[in-house]
Amino acid sequence: MDVSPSTFGPEDDGLVRAFDIHSRITIYLIENLDPAAWRAEPPGGKGRNIAALAAHIHTVHGMWLKASGSTELPIPLNKITVMPDEAIAGLRATSAALSKLIATSLKSGNRVKNFKPDTAAFVGYLIAHDSHHRGQMATLARQVGFPLSRKVNFGLWEWGVR
Repeated sequence: MDVSPSTFGPEDDGLVRAFDIHSRITIYLIENLDPAAWRAEPPGGKGRNIAALAAHIHTVHGMWLKASGSTELPIPLNKITVMPDEAIAGLRATSAALSKLIATSLKSGNRVKNFKPDTAAFVGYLIAHDSHHRGQMATLARQVGFPLSRKVNFGLWEWGVR
């Protein structure tokens, strides 16, 4: 796809919008988790708990911001002590910085530095990565006895209202 400045169009704006909606869905999930699930130990004692998963998403966002040369680097989140409100604030900040990076990359026609093949693939990667961990959060909440409500489960798919 040619994304030179003269060809930046609605589909490119749609990529930015899709990433923004996706980011708000991650925050929606965290806002609607039972607080008791936040640090619950995964079944079998192996793997990340929900707090660590949220911190991991934030860390990966920061890693890509740093790799791309962005000056908007996030404050690290401690996977052991992070609270939901801190994770939400951190994810809002990194998501806004990534959204700006995506828009700038699309408008300039340059790919995101250190990511191949192109900006659309970068957006796909971020959405796939974060959604994988969102699924882990929802599954883990259910496994430790704090399943998401039916309303929240359906709300994760309501892209038109997020």
